[in-house]
Amino acid sequence: MEEKVDIVALGELLIDFTEAGHSQGGRKLFEQNPGGAPANLLTVASHFGYRTSFIGKVGNDMHGKFLKRTLQNEGINTDAIVEDPDYFTTLAFVEIGENGERNFSFARKPGADTRLSFEEIDLTMIDEASVFHFGTLSLTDDPVCTATKKCVEYAKEHGKLITFDPNLRLPLWETTDAAKEQILWGLAHADVVKISDEEVEFLWGITDEKEAAKKLLDEFGIRLAMVTMGPKGAYLANQDGAAYAKCPEVKPIDTTGAGDIFGGSAVSRLLKTGKAPEELSTEELGFIGQFACTAASISTTQSGGIPSIPEEGAVLARM
Repeated sequence: MEEKVDIVALGELLIDFTEAGHSQGGRKLFEQNPGGAPANLLTVASHFGYRTSFIGKVGNDMHGKFLKRTLQNEGINTDAIVEDPDYFTTLAFVEIGENGERNFSFARKPGADTRLSFEEIDLTMIDEASVFHFGTLSLTDDPVCTATKKCVEYAKEHGKLITFDPNLRLPLWETTDAAKEQILWGLAHADVVKISDEEVEFLWGITDEKEAAKKLLDEFGIRLAMVTMGPKGAYLANQDGAAYAKCPEVKPIDTTGAGDIFGGSAVSRLLKTGKAPEELSTEELGFIGQFACTAASISTTQSGGIPSIPEEGAVLARM
């Protein structure tokens, strides 16, 4: 089948209720923002001119309809989003600390995104795509865990490039061992990985980004490893080379979605090269990392995930 889509992502689509000040009585106010890591990544790619599709489930409620409409407005194909009348759209309440760091509280017991079954998925969505993206929030519960794994294996069998983001959210896992097990499964099936320094330390107790990248390349067969280090930047490596990327100085007010915006920016620039991940030169690795770091940094100066995504021109100008 002819590939009509650049990136298809499967996973959570949810509402981020982001802290947005206080009422006169001192009570916290929260602002409704569209969220979910795979959706954030697709929106970045869509902003940068790539064709994208989303596979997932929301509730047949005001939040689910808002999310679906938001993705449609961003140019993302939503034909594979199921609206389920029996489950409520997942909600995440996000407190913001003084430095822009977040504290999450999830209403997902269960959320609609966890109730997606493999039988509800139209596999032609994967057939039509060049890249298949997933994260671990769709591996926390069945039936969506089984659905995700079957889709990853289907995509791999059909020659799709598999991109993966561990996106560790410990409150959503029953045990830390369960989280590790599923992240390791994801790593074993991925071609391109965006992983944070905190996730690397969680998995292996490693604090050196070079050691982490080497482990991903040599032990898991990852073709492009991207280790993010928050405001310190990122380290990108394939078997032929590696490069550091720095973040521009900004005053962050909300880091929600910054990692996803890094990932979406990096995958977009990878597609722009037209090369396989292992063919990227050291110079290309450096440019991809710098572009992604800059996009992510700019996003932290705005509130929310999807609403904070910068345009490509703004990123290039800042570089």
